[in-house]
Amino acid sequence: MSYALPNLSSKREVDSIIRDTLDRVLVLRFGRCSDPICLQLDDILAKSSRDISKFGVVALVDMDAEEVQVYVKYFDITLIPSTVFFFNAHHMKMDSGTADHTKWIGSFHYKQDFIDVVEAIFRGAMKGKLIVSCPLPPERIPRFQLLFKDL
Repeated sequence: MSYALPNLSSKREVDSIIRDTLDRVLVLRFGRCSDPICLQLDDILAKSSRDISKFGVVALVDMDAEEVQVYVKYFDITLIPSTVFFFNAHHMKMDSGTADHTKWIGSFHYKQDFIDVVEAIFRGAMKGKLIVSCPLPPERIPRFQLLFKDL
């Protein structure tokens, strides 16, 4: 389904969409089109894009593209898919009860969950907030245990 969403593979494209998306939430999905979880998320994003069109825009970022590595490093994207939110070129954060408020890691369970998250970010941004609380119940928020081993 990702054919319905813009695919970004250069820093210039990412910079441009962040700068030019005004008064709507920009949703950037970092991942790989070959990853099954990314494909599941892309399907939800594509099916939701019309529903959120008044207050949100979705774009896919190919995290393997050489030119976008500056963003991959900046947002510390190690698990995919990772979804980052912006409003009027400001990075929007969301407290979902996890250690990382800078991005959503994993897919959404339902289309409505994604719509609710984007709407919550939009409402918070309109009130001048840079961090909002996740509107989803804890059981629908993906949890990841990060295991560290000797390198």
